[in-house]
Amino acid sequence: MRIAAMIARILMGLTFLVFGLNGFLHFIPSGPMPTGPAGEFTDAIVKSHFFMMVAVVQIVGGVLLLVNRFVPLALVILGPVIVNIFFFHLLMLPSGLPQAIVVVILWTIVAIREKQYLSGIFVQRGA
Repeated sequence: MRIAAMIARILMGLTFLVFGLNGFLHFIPSGPMPTGPAGEFTDAIVKSHFFMMVAVVQIVGGVLLLVNRFVPLALVILGPVIVNIFFFHLLMLPSGLPQAIVVVILWTIVAIREKQYLSGIFVQRGA
């Protein structure tokens, strides 16, 4: 499990670093803009520059995973990004769903390895 988690961490780190940097440098050619709700959603996040903030989060999370420091923090900050990627492809652009599922699986493998550090998130405390 240790080697699988290391491979998953590195793959996920590279994925988020590359795609985060692509948000600024545009070195991966993008195809035509999707149509329908997916296109409207993409247009809104690009025009509002929200996509740039997501790219920053992806870069930070990817670097943390690659340098193997603050991995639980990286998992926590990348979690919402992964949830949005997954539901975007599930509900609006199913062609990217297989890649989204792979990222969810990679995140899960690393999270299982780091479960002792993440367990405090799931503790209910009284006010």
